Amino acid sequence: MKKLFLGLFLLPLLSYAQLTVSTAKDNKHPFPIVSKNAMATLVYDGADEKLIEIAALLLANDIEKVTGKRPSTTTSNTSLDKNLVVIGSIGHSSFIDGLIASKKIDVSSIEGQWERFLMQTVKNPFPGVSQALVIAGSDKRGAAFGVFSLSKEIGVSPWHFWADVPAKQRDAIYVEKGKYVSTAPSVKYRGIFLNDEAPALRGWAEETFGGFNHKFYEKVFELLLRNKANYLWPAMWQPSAFADDDPENARLADEYGIVISTSHHEPLMRAHDEWDRFKGGAWNYETNKEKLQEFWRGGIERMGDYESVVTMGMRGDGDEAMSEETAVDLLKTIIEDQRKIIADVTGKPAQETPQVWAIYKEVQDYYDKGLRVDDDILVLYCDDNWGNVRILPKKEDLNHSGGYGMYYHFDFVGGPVSYRWLNVTQLERTWEQMNLSYEWGVQDLWIVNVGDLKPMELPISFFLDFAWNTDAIRAKDLPNYYVDWAKQQFGEEHAAEIAEILSLYTKYNARRTPEMLKPDTYSLFNYREAETIVDDYKNLVEKSQAIYDKLPEQYKSAFYQLVLSPVELCSNLNEMYVAAGKNALYGQQGRASTNSYGDKTKELFFKDEALTKEFHEELEDGKWNHIMAQTHIGYTSWNNPQFNKMPTVSYLQNSPRASLGYVVEQGSISRWNTTGLFSQSFSTFDPINDQHYYLEVFNQGEEALNYTFTPKDDWVKLSKSSGTVQFEEKVIVSIDWDKAPQENTTSEIKISGSGREFTVKVPFRRDIPEAIGFVENNGVISIDAAHFSEKKDTKNIHWTIVPNLGRTDSSIMVEPANAERQSPKNAPSVSYEFTVFDEAKLAVETYLSPTLNYKKNEGLKYAIAIDDEEPQIVNMHEGETQPDWEYPDWWNNSVTDHIKKKRTEHESIKPGKHTLKIWMIDPGVVFQKFVLDLGGLRPSYLGPPESKIVDNNK
Repeated sequence: MKKLFLGLFLLPLLSYAQLTVSTAKDNKHPFPIVSKNAMATLVYDGADEKLIEIAALLLANDIEKVTGKRPSTTTSNTSLDKNLVVIGSIGHSSFIDGLIASKKIDVSSIEGQWERFLMQTVKNPFPGVSQALVIAGSDKRGAAFGVFSLSKEIGVSPWHFWADVPAKQRDAIYVEKGKYVSTAPSVKYRGIFLNDEAPALRGWAEETFGGFNHKFYEKVFELLLRNKANYLWPAMWQPSAFADDDPENARLADEYGIVISTSHHEPLMRAHDEWDRFKGGAWNYETNKEKLQEFWRGGIERMGDYESVVTMGMRGDGDEAMSEETAVDLLKTIIEDQRKIIADVTGKPAQETPQVWAIYKEVQDYYDKGLRVDDDILVLYCDDNWGNVRILPKKEDLNHSGGYGMYYHFDFVGGPVSYRWLNVTQLERTWEQMNLSYEWGVQDLWIVNVGDLKPMELPISFFLDFAWNTDAIRAKDLPNYYVDWAKQQFGEEHAAEIAEILSLYTKYNARRTPEMLKPDTYSLFNYREAETIVDDYKNLVEKSQAIYDKLPEQYKSAFYQLVLSPVELCSNLNEMYVAAGKNALYGQQGRASTNSYGDKTKELFFKDEALTKEFHEELEDGKWNHIMAQTHIGYTSWNNPQFNKMPTVSYLQNSPRASLGYVVEQGSISRWNTTGLFSQSFSTFDPINDQHYYLEVFNQGEEALNYTFTPKDDWVKLSKSSGTVQFEEKVIVSIDWDKAPQENTTSEIKISGSGREFTVKVPFRRDIPEAIGFVENNGVISIDAAHFSEKKDTKNIHWTIVPNLGRTDSSIMVEPANAERQSPKNAPSVSYEFTVFDEAKLAVETYLSPTLNYKKNEGLKYAIAIDDEEPQIVNMHEGETQPDWEYPDWWNNSVTDHIKKKRTEHESIKPGKHTLKIWMIDPGVVFQKFVLDLGGLRPSYLGPPESKIVDNNK
């Protein structure tokens, strides 16, 4: 057990606060919250806001979890102990106001502001009191956020209930004397949307609390406050209705300081399901105006004085389009009438009630055709449901007093295929898109669809932390975010290792959602892609299991939920699909292993079920039953299947006798025939790339196969020259360059077995130019964008590496994200040196993050050139139209693959060194990778792995 010191002078914002753990003698005059001989009393004014009492009692619980000792709480001003923690909001707490009046504290820096707080140690704050730690809020939420900042620092995670994260154990808590003043939150309203919540979250809530009632929402509200959030769209899938199902829901939300709104298609504080209960008839304003107005009026009447943001406008029944045509005049009339209802019911001008209009899906058509709402209404833009923002305000529109918001997604039900099961959000992509939004003026409301809430713990933390303080999380800080989050949940010992696992498994999942995986997603032919995917996931499982085994017992449940289980589930799923892919391919090749891969697919399919059952029934004695119940295998359309369905497999009746077949990796001819041959020659070996290719022998019969490899020359190296296989075996082929001839030549390998004999050619070359930079390998050069040889910034615009962003490595973009369009002549640029071996016609495939044309102009652009050629201007959105929500092919491909590729053709180039150069034209273009095709590019999902780099300066 350790003593904990909180250095207030050093205490930054919540998610980046630093703790100093030491002994009492290391600090001269610490303030003891808990010590061997002292226990501070928590005091608050009973006349203050109800949230202050809630926060004080939760803080007392937290201190008890950490130290085993529970401090007293009191509202009395006559029985004060010598050490106090004083909690209150300015203007509502007699204690806080008294300290202000006596000039014990100065709150001028936060008074009257939105959700700010100060923490300060004060000597002799009241008669008979030696010292106090004062937590004063500019408002009730400001005070609560100060309290939960302290809770977080003493070792209580916001996820203590929702992920069973244990409190860090201390025998004492001290605060170093000083003062800390929080900054204002970057985004005014910050929250989550519980959506697509059946059967998982609903089943869990019904079993645990009896439904989405106030007992359930109390846990949600606390979680939001601990993450410094203030805003919620409640669960609304039929038959849920937040305010109607349990009247205590809305009352309790107001006590907790949570601002309630309704989702993008639920006007005037009415849940969608309430319309059926109301029995109002057709959801059609042209034919049923009076009933709809009566319905909406009831929503505003029920809202009363509860702090709310009222959703405006109207979509069709069940979150559909309101009409086939864009009825601008009708929607304008609807909003005008809704504002009249608000003014009439509240008895005050409509602009005094916060309102929001969501530009979701087809509603953007109204906006694009010129519909604008009253200046006080917050305009809520939306992403495309896949994490790509659709539109941002123009700079000339930033004087809109109602401000702008963004509705973002970590979960979605819809095309091309829903994703609901596990966390598939890459934090770096969320950072890039929300940073883009913020810098373009979207600073008033951030709301994110989190589906069932679990298992979205990590991205929820990140989204809300970033919304609280965008300045505190820049691109360079992203790797440390994982580390800090891991420390908060599991302590420091394994934090770096856990951070790496978190950053990689979310990267892997973001390549393609589990629901969209197919047996042929990853190439079984080229670049060892499928087997690398499987091995990468398995490596994460091994690392996760090793950490799990070492962790103290109290951390194992949380680690299982937040790390091991999602990694294990996704590893198993990817392996299952690759096994199904091999079953199909090997069946075509007549391999004896075909049936074993059918069996393997079945085994892994049922392992998925077993892992889910373990989560539901064994974890925390069944606490989380139902929470992982989303189906995720066997999608045939956008909508989830009723049950998980295993991929189709087939079985063969092979010949009893062994029969030899083989496959050449990187073979010069990419085909196979009924004899099992893929190619009669390897691609060319060279001394710079020093290729190690495999030659795979496989059996087409039931009895074991004996095989022999006989190289023609001793400089052809084999990892194995003979063997016996039931199914298949890979033998690695390479060149011993010390023994190999000095001239270009071709050797051979004879393959013998089961009475068959084949010859595979092994060509190599030495006549290659001096290499520098990225080196060609058989007609391909692959470059990760962050590995430039040179970059040039300008006075006001600079390139930024976003670590880990993208499908394979890191990405680059320019900042600020709202920079003006540039011409290539004066724009920031990056260069990449590369070497080609032969004269060749060159094409470049530029891999871009699937950013949408948020400017709504002709498209976002960049420039590209090889050597001194005239730069080509590339429009990454050329030929695209903004999604009309009939899911056009270009958009389906973009969000399915999480990448956009732009191919440019260039002049033929000579052997030797060359330079690829990229110029920024528009901000918002994110470069992940460049693939130079010199005629050797092979199909794959992720593209070829990065080429070898030669640095002649080393």
